[in-house]
Order: sequence, then structure tokens, then C-alpha cells
Amino acid sequence: MNETAHPRTAPLRARAEIDLAALRANVRALRERTPGAALMAVVKSDAYGHGAVRCARAAVAAGATWLGTATPEEALALRAAGIAPEQARVLCWLWTPGGPWREAVEADVDVSVSGLWALAEVRAAARAAGRPARVQLKADTGLGRNGCQPADWPGLVAEALRAEAEGLIRITGLWSHFACADEPGHPSIAAQLDRFREMTAHAEARGARPEVRHIANSPAALTIPESHFDLVRTGIALYGISPAPELGVPADFGLRPVMTLSASLALVKHVPGGHGISYGHHYVTPGETTLGLVPVGYADGIPRHASGTGPVLVGGKWRTVAGRIAMDQFVVDLGGDEPEVGSRAVLFGPGDGGEPTAEDWAQAAGTIAYEIVTRIGTRVPRVYLDDENDENDETAGNEGKSGQEDRGRSASR
Repeated sequence: MNETAHPRTAPLRARAEIDLAALRANVRALRERTPGAALMAVVKSDAYGHGAVRCARAAVAAGATWLGTATPEEALALRAAGIAPEQARVLCWLWTPGGPWREAVEADVDVSVSGLWALAEVRAAARAAGRPARVQLKADTGLGRNGCQPADWPGLVAEALRAEAEGLIRITGLWSHFACADEPGHPSIAAQLDRFREMTAHAEARGARPEVRHIANSPAALTIPESHFDLVRTGIALYGISPAPELGVPADFGLRPVMTLSASLALVKHVPGGHGISYGHHYVTPGETTLGLVPVGYADGIPRHASGTGPVLVGGKWRTVAGRIAMDQFVVDLGGDEPEVGSRAVLFGPGDGGEPTAEDWAQAAGTIAYEIVTRIGTRVPRVYLDDENDENDETAGNEGKSGQEDRGRSASR
């Protein structure tokens, strides 16, 4: 990832500011809502586009005791960055045959197992490593993706207990994942909870002694307290985005968006009425006007589906993408206003400065806010604000609003 700790030293074509003070405050707010459970900060997919290592460190500093990753490479990268087992457990759940099981065992990563093939590979890795593997058994309670089906669960549990008796593994967790936790009252929620209780009870009755049982994702952590068990896995909520917009905006859950995406206007020019804009001329100026060129496009992760609808704040006013979003740039109709070249165009942020939010872009593109932040590409530098772990971060002496809010939240809790 292209990143910098010095956000004010040079103008940038585009930048994604990552407010680590907001992230730490979000961790604290989530812990307050889940007091009986440990908290896992899910940092898969480069922390949903925010930067895995920086966000993981900030989350751990604020009280997260587990980190969640999808791929083994993501998990191993956290360990390679110096996040030690005594600082945070790391769970990795998306494995394919021939994966780096031994490396994960040696790095003290908890590995998720959903079937006998995976158990066989992790047993072999543990023998090769000369140490037991930390294994979490995943149950498919109704989502229908990864996880062991109820009919196959007794066999998987029995084999895992045999491997544990041989000293090859330790069963550290039993877990599952909701399908519809963002839809309160959906009948699948109660059904999955019942099935999860049954499947964990079966494993424990036969001798499994897991450290943690967990099924709650972000929406369940916020709205289904009976699902919290020993651990909650918070992903999108960690980054200050509501996992269920119909239930409330981030502030309703005590959360603040972490990423602000902006770019510097590359050109401002006058054009006559009737002027076609961008490929296909899907937008034609209704009269004489000014145009602003925003130098980011779908190669940077700006969704092309938001052509003609994506909102941008320029000069204190909301503008809308005029015409198609191209690979590297798009145009906004400034309506006769003449901001200077280099003026800031804010695509999304927390929203309290009048700018659009990631949810606004999700609505414009017909998708979810998860995708909006996660897809922002590596051409966009991540600029970290209020990073307590970076001695060279120039924002330490010029925190501005982010650091003030972090201190304010701390004092008020």
C-alpha cells in the first residue's frame, strides 16, 4: 500500500485520510456495547481499505484483544509487522488446500477448520512444526458459505478431539457467522442462534474446551446482545460505518467514519452550453458553466456505476459527477463557480463538514458502503492522522480535530 505519515508536506493528487483517533474511539464505543465479550478487530482486505497494520495497532491500543483476517497471508503479515501473540490473538478463516499451514502454526495464528481435509493438513503442519496448532472449528449454522454442516459436525468434532489428544492441536474456538444480522427480526437469526448453541453444546459435551465461542459480526454486536457469547467480531463498524443503515447512521451507534477521501482539482475551465462531457456524452451542459476536473477514477476505486450520481463537495457546495467516471478522472459541473486549480474536492468523509459520506456513494452506485471504502486502490496514498505508534508522524504536533475528539471522548466516558 502507498502510505505516508506526513500529510501536510506536499500536495497530493488524491489522499485517503485515516483518522486513527476515530478508530480508537470506535473500538471503545463497541466495547461499551459488548461488555461481556472480548472484541475482535477484523482487519481483512487491508482493514477494509484503511491499512491493516496501522489499524490493527490502533485497535489493539484501544482494547481489541483479537484480530481477524480472511487469508493466511493477511494473518502472517500482521505477525511479520511485529504484532506479537501476547498483544493480540490472530484468527484466519479462509483456507485452500496446500496453504501455509506450518507458517501459521509457527506464527501462533489461530486457524479455522470447516472440514476434515483442512484438519488433516493442519495436523500435518503441526507435526512438521513440532508444536500444536491453535484450531477453531467453524459451524455452518445457516449462512451456507464456509463452515461445517450440522450433519458432518459430529465427525469433525470427533477427529479434532483425537488430534487434540495426540497433542497436535488445541481447540481454541467454536464459531459461526450470521446471514441476516442486519435485518432485525429476520427468522434466520433465532434459528442460527439455536443451531449454534446446539452445535457448541455437542462439542463441549464430548470434551471440547474452547477459549471462545463467537457468532456476532458488526450488526449483531450492535443490535443482538444475546449473540455476544465470549467474543464479537467487529468489521465495518470498527471503521465507523453503519452495518445496517436502515437502523441508524454511525452516530446513532456512537461511531465515527475513519476514512476521508479527497482529491485536488486538476483543472477548472469555462465551457458553453450544449457541451458534451466525458465518454458517451451522457451529460450535456444546460448552459454556459464552469467544469472542475477531479483526478481520480475507477482505477482508484471510484465506482463507475456512480456516473452521473456520485456526490462531491467542492467549495462548500455539493456537486454531482457530470457524465461518466473514467479510469483516472471525472468531471463536476461547478455551475459558474470558479474555485482555484488545486482546490480540495471531498468525495466522502464523516459528513459533519458538509461532505458526502461513504453511504451516500453507496446509494449513488447501488451498492453498500463496505464496498466503497474497501475498493479504494493503492494509487491513493493513505495518510494517517493521530498515529500514536509513529514517532515520526508530523500530525502528533498538529492533531487538529481528530486528536481533540479522541481526548474528548476519553474524558467523557
